Amino acid sequence: MPSPRRVSVDACPGALRLHAAADGPLARVRLPGGRLTGTQVRVLRELADEWGDGHVELTSRGNVQLRALTGVSVDRLAGRLADAGLLPSPTHELVRNIAASPLPGGALDVAPLVGALDRALCADPLLAGLPGRFLFALDSGRGDVAFPADVAAYPLSGAVAILFAGVDAGLRVPAGRVVPALLAAAHAFLSERETQRIQDPSRSHRAPGSGDATVAAGIGGAWRVRELVDGPGRLAARTAAALGVPLAEPVALDQPGIVAPVGLVTQPDGLVSVGAVVPLGRWSAVQMKVLERAAVLVVTPWRGVVVPGLAPEAAPGWQHALAGVGLEAEQGSRWAGVTTCAGLPGCAKSLADVRADATRAVRAAAPGGTGPAAGRACLPVHWVGCARGCGSPAGPHVRVEATGRDYEVRSPAGSGRACGDGVADLVATARRS
Repeated sequence: MPSPRRVSVDACPGALRLHAAADGPLARVRLPGGRLTGTQVRVLRELADEWGDGHVELTSRGNVQLRALTGVSVDRLAGRLADAGLLPSPTHELVRNIAASPLPGGALDVAPLVGALDRALCADPLLAGLPGRFLFALDSGRGDVAFPADVAAYPLSGAVAILFAGVDAGLRVPAGRVVPALLAAAHAFLSERETQRIQDPSRSHRAPGSGDATVAAGIGGAWRVRELVDGPGRLAARTAAALGVPLAEPVALDQPGIVAPVGLVTQPDGLVSVGAVVPLGRWSAVQMKVLERAAVLVVTPWRGVVVPGLAPEAAPGWQHALAGVGLEAEQGSRWAGVTTCAGLPGCAKSLADVRADATRAVRAAAPGGTGPAAGRACLPVHWVGCARGCGSPAGPHVRVEATGRDYEVRSPAGSGRACGDGVADLVATARRS
């Protein structure tokens, strides 16, 4: 789907570099693997209540954002986050982008690798130079986080494949060398980016799959692996040489359909996880007060939340508690798969209050239906207030874009018209409401 020309400066917001949104400064707090504690949720709630708009936003990478942070200095905010363990490295806070499969189990145990990768990343001074959009992923084998990532660990046939931009270029390592391999791949990216920038400093090339976006390679270099010429092949060769391993025969990989965890999910160890949809990816203060009671939580890349490691007898109580504060913890929720950008009034570039319009459309859907707003038998639906498409899901999805007068609904090629037509009907209903 087309997007406007990209600027050359990487201006990803963080906890120390706030974004000047229309409703006030915005801070993005990285949560490697989406993992945080109930105590940290309480700190985020207090910060949102004291200095922000009272809500915490979930992002498509499993991070969180605080909006409308008026009347607070960056130093005070950073101090509170650091005290809560949410800002362990000021030098690397923008590059701690680590996605991980949210549910326990699978062919690769990702939970211990998340912390190991985060610590090793922060301990490497050179990797502070990664772009703020560069994404690591630790995939348990479900295929839920590997494919959108720049470099990912993905278990295959008794070894772990290191994928580049979702492509297998033949790099294999044992499970015990996953973290060193990912770090070596990140170094390879920085080296290859610089090589390509020097070889042709005047070139701007079109990034595959980026619509109308172009990459100012001569100014700042590529931000993502897919923006490099032959990125997967060249990075695999560089990384293999650094690790001293040969490349294997690549295999073609198909990204499986993603099913966000909702409801009660039995773990391999007999414990239970409870997953819930967070409507439009915003936690309210009331919802956070319930989540504070959890020892550990996982924010998912689909703007949901998982409470893992529960005793079977305790899990139904958690499911009931989440549902009681408006977190959708049952399969078939009308909110499943429905996301939006900030829209008006939070973003000055937006042409509509997309959250309000999406909310009306979801509520207009028949309960238990199979349309796109119900999140069943259809692709995810993302509402955006302008052509930039902020917060769009990584995979195929239906895009509902504000035009200034109405909304334009676009479905991916080959997905059929049912998804797009269904959303169009809901958009019309919302506008009439």
